[in-house]
Amino acid sequence: MEFLRPRGTRDFLFDEMRRRKEAESTLRRIFENYGYQEIKTPLFEELKLFTTKSGEEIVDQLYNFKDKSDRELTLRPEITAPVARLYLNELEKTSTKPIKLYYYGSCFRYERPQKGRFRQFWQFGCELIGAKTPQGEAEVIALCSDAIKSLGITTADVNINHLGIIRGLFKHFNITSETQREIMVVIDKGDKDLLIESLSGDDAIIKNNELNQILLKLIDLVGDKSIISEVEELIAPYDEAKDALNELKSLIDLLEAFKVDNYTLNLGVARGLDYYTGIVFEIYVPELGAQKQICGGGSYSLVKIFGGQEVESTGFALGFDRLMNATEELCEVKELPSHLDVYVAPISKDVHRKAFEITQMLRENGIKTDVDLNAKKFKKLMNYADKIKVPKMIIVGANDLSEGKVTVKDMVSGEQSQIEIDNIINHLKEE
Repeated sequence: MEFLRPRGTRDFLFDEMRRRKEAESTLRRIFENYGYQEIKTPLFEELKLFTTKSGEEIVDQLYNFKDKSDRELTLRPEITAPVARLYLNELEKTSTKPIKLYYYGSCFRYERPQKGRFRQFWQFGCELIGAKTPQGEAEVIALCSDAIKSLGITTADVNINHLGIIRGLFKHFNITSETQREIMVVIDKGDKDLLIESLSGDDAIIKNNELNQILLKLIDLVGDKSIISEVEELIAPYDEAKDALNELKSLIDLLEAFKVDNYTLNLGVARGLDYYTGIVFEIYVPELGAQKQICGGGSYSLVKIFGGQEVESTGFALGFDRLMNATEELCEVKELPSHLDVYVAPISKDVHRKAFEITQMLRENGIKTDVDLNAKKFKKLMNYADKIKVPKMIIVGANDLSEGKVTVKDMVSGEQSQIEIDNIINHLKEE
């Protein structure tokens, strides 16, 4: 009988896991430098948490099930909604704002597996709850940019928009919430031809040619801060959109203070979900082609949807798997050092016990150590030590032990020296 891993999942072997853990550690350091603290939420939640956030249609994309008490549960497809639930349960009434938290964990979506898309995937993200805008948004974008750069990814482009501009236009033209939702989903797809089709003919989503022409011009505006004048000219007759544009201008000014220079203003970034309310951003790595988006985020009003008090929130989620793809594509793959500091090789069976004692002594002193457990011949032990590129080898022989010593071999230079057992730790740490 053959057992295969489930479709859309992966196994990670030793070297890949070491690279992923190194990247994870780097990201943790950057997030904590910004004052964020880590939280964990359950792998599964009540189904209604996600249907309340994203609508009943999301069920087709979920791993949902009933437990033995007939409760509707699902594996989490993302972590923002669980964080909002955690905030309501644990933090709303007791914590001083702003609250800075970050998370790292796996998510699950039942969708067709393809390149760069899996049914189990990992997200590394954060939420800033209760900070004033636009300064909170500027700091979140700076954190995101720094985190990506810390992994050696230098071509990432932060694409920024303010949804209040489009929503202000919708308000001016009295567009219903349902119609707004439909058109935002289309804009979010980033397909200009599809948008033109959606705004044309008898089946047009919006039956207002003036607004349709403005939208088509607006989403084409992409560039540096010089395009602001074009946006101002385009929305000049529509007061409802001007406050959002002023907030976007303030954000741009603050991004310079936070030393963020890898950004593009992109009025076509939509993040097509109702709870995004203000600044939104997506980060692209062009070298990844169709899978170039490695991050999405923005300001949102999700806690209120779940029954809490209105609170300003900004966050983002990095697609950790795509980040790893980007590092492989853009960064020189360095040869990994050995996973050990020392390998202990007992020459004969009568010294095995002492070899184990020495091994434990090294481990207790924080030295990564392994020891032969299979009574292999010494030549095989040397070949194995060479194969794993361990820097030091401790050879335990009866003659050396009779003098209270062992032989320490430098596997790079080939030099050997006899060291007293009581002085092994000092010798290794000095070197």
